[in-house]
Amino acid sequence: MTQTAAQAMVAATAQLREAGVHDPARDARILLAHAARVEASRVTLIAPDALEEEVAVRYGQLIQMRRQRVPVSHLIGEREFYGRRFKVSGDVLDPRPETETLIEAALAQPFKRVLDLGTGSGCIVITLLSEQPNTLGMAVDLSEAACLQAASNAVFHNVDTCLNVKQSNWFSNVTGEFDLIVSNPPYIALSEMDALADEVINHEPHLALTDGADGLEAYRVICGQIQEHLSPGGRVLVEIGPTQGRDVSRFFSEIGLIDVQILPDLDGRDRVVMARKRV
Repeated sequence: MTQTAAQAMVAATAQLREAGVHDPARDARILLAHAARVEASRVTLIAPDALEEEVAVRYGQLIQMRRQRVPVSHLIGEREFYGRRFKVSGDVLDPRPETETLIEAALAQPFKRVLDLGTGSGCIVITLLSEQPNTLGMAVDLSEAACLQAASNAVFHNVDTCLNVKQSNWFSNVTGEFDLIVSNPPYIALSEMDALADEVINHEPHLALTDGADGLEAYRVICGQIQEHLSPGGRVLVEIGPTQGRDVSRFFSEIGLIDVQILPDLDGRDRVVMARKRV
């Protein structure tokens, strides 16, 4: 029996809820839009219509994969961040809303050259270059696949001519100075990995999630070399886990950076540590 789009969505929501998926109605709607190749905002317009067999089959496959906790972003191939869509895959972390705290802080002051360490999808540096024209950027990542993803997103958002994407183990392949350095490094301690959601631990790259130690190793490495690449008066902003503000602030202070601040995200949790190099 042919179902309407609305009936299919109700049934899919029930399946996802039974599988323990968070916010099943939202996911069912987004995946129906993807299966039907319409904008998610237009799903209500097709709700009374009978679902074509091809769309129904595609929708059923997507729902079954979501029941297995494959992230919605991987199923549709993109994730929204700061009002833009970024192509994602299992090679990079999903852009997350809390990282927008770093964007807001970075844009609060002008900059001309920005370096993004561990760029992943490129969402941070591409957003900064898009929001502040006439700037230049460099994005580095240890993963070649991540570099390709970032380069692709740079083309998609028309900033490829002002962004240099390079494979690099932190600063190992970086030259020059920057008046803004940003990073969302792997900050989850190895002991915390088992507590992550299935969507994260089974489908996102562990290299971008954890340092395999206490979650602070990346900040130690960054602090060991950042003075060589930060312009006088330049700023550094790093995303942190909610319990790491004191330690990362201390790291920055110990290497002589000033104006060290811990910034909260919209949920009030410590999310970004910001500091500046002396002039």
